[in-house]
Amino acid sequence: MPVQNSDISKIFNQLADLLEIKGDNPFRIRAYRMAARNIGSLSDDVREMIKKGKDLTEISGIGKELAEKIEEIVNSGGLSQLEEIKKEVPEALIALLKIEGLGPKRTGALYEKLGIENLAELEKAAEAGIIKELAGFGEKTEQNILREIKRGGGKKGKKERIILAEAEELARPLIEYLKQIEGVKKIEIAGSYRRGRETVGDLDILVTHLKGADVMQRFVDYEDVERVLAKGQTKSLVVMKSKLQVDLRAVPEASYGAALHYFTGSKEHNIQIRKMGSEKGLKINEYGVFRDDRRIAGKTEKEVFEQVGMPYIEPELRENRGELEAAKNNKLPQLIESEDIRGDLHIHTNETDGRSSLEEMAQAAIAKGYQYLAICDHSQRVSVAKGMDEKRLSEQIARIERLNEKLEKIVLLKSAEVEILEDGSLDLPDRILQRLDLVVCAVHYKFRLSREKQTARIIKGISNPYVTILSHPTGRLINRREPYELDMERLMKAARDSGCTLELNAQPERLDLNDLYCRMAKENGVMIAISSDAHSTDQLKMMKYGLKQARRGWLEAEDVLNTKSLEQLLKWIKNRR
Repeated sequence: MPVQNSDISKIFNQLADLLEIKGDNPFRIRAYRMAARNIGSLSDDVREMIKKGKDLTEISGIGKELAEKIEEIVNSGGLSQLEEIKKEVPEALIALLKIEGLGPKRTGALYEKLGIENLAELEKAAEAGIIKELAGFGEKTEQNILREIKRGGGKKGKKERIILAEAEELARPLIEYLKQIEGVKKIEIAGSYRRGRETVGDLDILVTHLKGADVMQRFVDYEDVERVLAKGQTKSLVVMKSKLQVDLRAVPEASYGAALHYFTGSKEHNIQIRKMGSEKGLKINEYGVFRDDRRIAGKTEKEVFEQVGMPYIEPELRENRGELEAAKNNKLPQLIESEDIRGDLHIHTNETDGRSSLEEMAQAAIAKGYQYLAICDHSQRVSVAKGMDEKRLSEQIARIERLNEKLEKIVLLKSAEVEILEDGSLDLPDRILQRLDLVVCAVHYKFRLSREKQTARIIKGISNPYVTILSHPTGRLINRREPYELDMERLMKAARDSGCTLELNAQPERLDLNDLYCRMAKENGVMIAISSDAHSTDQLKMMKYGLKQARRGWLEAEDVLNTKSLEQLLKWIKNRR
């Protein structure tokens, strides 16, 4: 079974979870979590690194012991240590970790203090009202647990969509494999993947090929296929070992554009296109555009749109959220492109929870052609990340200033990711904030405040005159944590009035703001910053996921703060202080 980087990351995270449930050494647990994050953010395939004899200990955070475990996972598909720990900790406890608000520590406490081993026992205890008596829980947590269980949290059987970055990791080698088949001409992934949705349920791949090419057989023979659901001359369907379902369709070149359009757009978008075609006496489907029985278009997507009197609509917009009306009225947005980005306004270094130094991050940003890079290490409240107090931040400011004197192609901006405390005040005093080029503020604790309190807290935080950007504004983690309770209309208005920019955090598990809120910000005149939140040089590449989300939110270059030149950016910040 071929092992992906994400598989290694999942195994280390699962191991860390079970060790934490057991109450194991926190430093050991942290090492596994760091290894999971480092491997998950690598652009290089670990399998290929091992094949080429590369030293895995050169990966940040990976020592000799972890390197040996990685090799075991790649060679065997599993980790014996994890299997041993599963014998000590009831496996059903893993399902409890999927209940929002129940991390490994709380799950361990429920197991140790109440003997709870599964969801049924958890529900029974919550209904009996005995969970709230445990230290660190309380009535609100108990009610949250009950609510999560009732809505299906932790239950098996529900097909979970995977995040876009993970789908990309699985899709990339498969596409490369298919491209190498003799006779293959065009190949592209359609569906929600092509629209850039933040999660993907399955993959729809379209291919054109020369007559006689053995595409379908080679597809079902791919090493990562676990089960073949269907195999034919023009369509095959498989389930990968990752449980991702993949549908491969071979289409004639004359129909390729029509098929690509049909299998890319949302159901609602496609219905409207077919309706518009019908009004013109046309039949539009995956085989082409037809007048009576004669195909008149379909080789390209552009032809399909032209037949209904519209310009080409970018895939990210095909959700039936007004794009058809905008196209008819010549009002489609000129969507932001990667070339528009001039810098990154939120990255971390190894002075807190990052894994690369100031110098390393600077060189990596230069390689991307950036003009500027904002150093945003955590403030003191985030102690788990070795957050900085005023003294340490002051020392970092001096280091950045010295480094800027040496750097020629980039400017490091002095910043910090400053915690918004529960009462809305900031974690560091104004006397240090005013020395920074910009200030990013964020919430990393007390996620369960009421809607009114959480909204008031954040609005007070962004009203500080030194604050430039609100980081990951809703606090969600896709498939893992729901967003906070927030009045987004009030927050948008407060951001506009104070001149605060809202971040689109490009980390694949965040993508926060979501696409709808990005569009809402645009419509309310609120500027967006697309930031990688990189914790290593390799993670600067996460910007691409933020760009996809921004495009889904109809954002143009003028809507995004970090499309400004350095001079424009500094002037913009100065005018808002």
